[in-house]
Amino acid sequence: MTTRRIRSAAAVAAFTAGVTACSAPGGGTGDDAGAADSVVIAVASEPDTLSPLLGYGKDGNSKIFDGLLARDADLKLKPALAGALPEVGDGGRTYTFRLRDGVKFSDGEPLTADDVVYTYRTVLDARTNNTARSELDAVKDVRADGDDTVVFTLKYPYAPFAARTVLPIVPEHVAGGQDPNTGEFNTRPVGTGPYVLTDWRKGEKLTFKANPHYWGGEPAVKSFTMAIIADDDVRATRLRSGDLDGAVLPPNLAATFENDKAKRTYEAKSYDFRAVTLPTAHKVTGDRAIRQALDAAVDRRAMVDKILDGAGRPAYGPLPVDDPWYARDIERPHDLAEARRILDEAGWKTGSGGIRAKGGQRAAFTLYYPSGDKVRQDHALAYASDAKKAGIDVEVESATWEVIEPRMATSAVLAGLGSVGDPDFGLYTLLHSSLAGDGFNNMAGYDNPAVDKALDTGRRSQDAKARGAAYAQIQRALVTDPGYTFLTHIDHLYVLADRWDGLTTQLEPHEHGFASGPWWNIEDWRPKK
Repeated sequence: MTTRRIRSAAAVAAFTAGVTACSAPGGGTGDDAGAADSVVIAVASEPDTLSPLLGYGKDGNSKIFDGLLARDADLKLKPALAGALPEVGDGGRTYTFRLRDGVKFSDGEPLTADDVVYTYRTVLDARTNNTARSELDAVKDVRADGDDTVVFTLKYPYAPFAARTVLPIVPEHVAGGQDPNTGEFNTRPVGTGPYVLTDWRKGEKLTFKANPHYWGGEPAVKSFTMAIIADDDVRATRLRSGDLDGAVLPPNLAATFENDKAKRTYEAKSYDFRAVTLPTAHKVTGDRAIRQALDAAVDRRAMVDKILDGAGRPAYGPLPVDDPWYARDIERPHDLAEARRILDEAGWKTGSGGIRAKGGQRAAFTLYYPSGDKVRQDHALAYASDAKKAGIDVEVESATWEVIEPRMATSAVLAGLGSVGDPDFGLYTLLHSSLAGDGFNNMAGYDNPAVDKALDTGRRSQDAKARGAAYAQIQRALVTDPGYTFLTHIDHLYVLADRWDGLTTQLEPHEHGFASGPWWNIEDWRPKK
């Protein structure tokens, strides 16, 4: 993770890949821009909810909430609401956390073990609309042992369990009396984090102020605003005018700040990948030969060079090439001749207009991408161009997520996914057949019994060598039996006014909240002297 001046257009904005936001903010969004103790940053999208019970902040770094543990700049676990790392017993089946003394919620009420129990039990309740519930599959029970101790009992030893406890904790005395799916807590949260939400104007902005009860000390940044500005040009214009302290920009606009000595670019590597989902329920993408041919036909390196201008890496699977769990023998070249050979052998013969057909079925399907997302649009168009050279007709279509979601089971989507940390965190929800059709989990409806077995082995084993073998097997299976065409891993880059010390970046996931980015540690920023 580095900081640098922009020397070229070699950048990709993380949030341009998110859900399309509503209209740009009206006047007043940037009123605090440039203020000594305030920050205004423009992003392209906003979360659907601010409730951890529904998945908000589940990977840590929420500014409103804290988990039992947190991650530092190097992603190492450190105590947060817990006073120390957990005590692990019973062969990895029990985790005991002792809470930090004196922690209060932003309403002044004390944090207790009951709040932790309430949070986890509610997330695990099947009636709660949390599509990340499978991430806590190992939890058999969670109970309070007095006011300051929480004990988790697992069904099986789960090696990365401690990292799951970055899940934000909510106050039972506030959220407990509400429906977790519809209650006002979703938009009026109360937490223990360094900041308190003061206003949320949907499609316009979210504003926060320092939490007077924050256990970690008083932040130097007293308030900050996340301005929701979907239009790239508007974000750049408002940053240039001084209406904003920072913005997420696409490469061509970020390059226009190259000579602005008052701005600095913050760059982070990420697990954030772009991939095309290939639903097995579709009559064309359900054919393994089609999926294999597309995997061979796509020119990943060209996408990195031309779309990302070098700010990324080819994606040969869900794990980036520099991840320690990455299987190095899965890299494969762009090979159009191989794509054509696969289709020929499978009986897909070239027909009218160069498009192949088999049994009267044309090799054609629609690929959706979220409207307003230029990075995904460019990926989709390049993918369609590569596919056509092999004789597969891919019609690219933009739509809102309201239109796309009901079609995901049978239509291809230019998806953005990726989780940091243990490989179980991203691979299980992406590939396990039990999660097919569960929201954005396993969007392709992928069903491979050998992969399911390896995912279960990776999740349940305590042996690092056995886990490594399982995840290598999964990555190799995705070469011979692809359910997705993995395209690129994207570097995240942010342009901000250069007036604060302490800004750093982490290795980032693909996410739609306000955790990832240089503001992940905004409570630690200090004015430059």
